[in-house]
Formats: sequence, structure tokens, C-alpha cells
Amino acid sequence: MKRVFHFRASSSQLGPLEERLLEALWERGRATVRDLVGAACPDLAYTTVMTTLDRLFKKNLLSRDVEGRAFRYSPRFTREELHREVAGEAFRQLLDACPSSVLPLSYLVEVLTERDAQLLDDLGKVVEAKRRQMRGEDLHAGELPAVELRTGEAGSEFKLKDSKAKESKQKESKLKDKA
Repeated sequence: MKRVFHFRASSSQLGPLEERLLEALWERGRATVRDLVGAACPDLAYTTVMTTLDRLFKKNLLSRDVEGRAFRYSPRFTREELHREVAGEAFRQLLDACPSSVLPLSYLVEVLTERDAQLLDDLGKVVEAKRRQMRGEDLHAGELPAVELRTGEAGSEFKLKDSKAKESKQKESKLKDKA
């Protein structure tokens, strides 16, 4: 399956090498071409890494600072921010592709159900939380429940983090510590 990444209404896609170098930069934080060739990508030529990083910079995915005669690159966005943008763009394209918004939504429900029935329940919780937020009801911090990405044999899936359960467990733990 080909993975397609769009970014900020850009029609450019990230290739496997671009993804690999972006992953290496997310792990390191900041790096020069020499840093990456020496540790993360010893199988690649210096010029290949340099050209690929320059492409990612031109796609507005990296920032770079001059360091001596070289550039030190760093990701402009976190992995999560990029994935959120990619998913959002994919959903916008899906909704724009059909005259009726109900059809793509029904596709989404079918795919979620095929993947994992729990995902359908999770989607319902996210939708209800968004409705409460839009009505101005308090959601603890005024935000949607956190969604985490999990990867299984079937691929990437999203799952709600149960923040209320986590908070109550933390409170119980603190009370036990005090006793």
C-alpha cells in the first residue's frame, strides 16, 4: 500500500527516503547532513541526503540554520502535527470528492467497523465530545478527548485515551501514597 502525505494544500508527496530522513530528524531533534550520513543513514551518499533534506526544507517541513559551511536541519512540525494535517487533508479531499457528505462518512464508518468495532465506539465518543464543546459545555480543559495512534497488524488506528479514568487512577495513587 502506498502511503501518501500531503501537506498544507501542497500536492507534493513524501517519498520513502524523505520519510526516512524526517523520522531520523524527529528522533535526533536537529542534525547536519554529515550527522545523518554518519549515524542514521550510512548506506546513503552525502549528496543524496543533502538533496533530500533540501527538498524537505523547500516543502516547508524543515527549518535550517547555518553552522559553519553547512546547515543544521530540524523538523518544523512534530510527528503528531504532521499526521494530524495529513489525516485532515485526506478527509477534506474525501468530503470534497462527493456531492453528498453522507456517502464518504458512511465509507468511514464501514472502514472503521471492518478494522475494529471498538473504533466505531471511539468515533462516537469523539463526535459527542465535539458536540458538547460546540454547545459550550465544559470538557474539563475545554478540549476534545485525546486520541492516540496505535499500530497493529491491520495498520494504524486511532483510539481514545480515557483521560477521566487516568485522572482517577492518579488521584487514587496519590491518596494511597499519603496514607
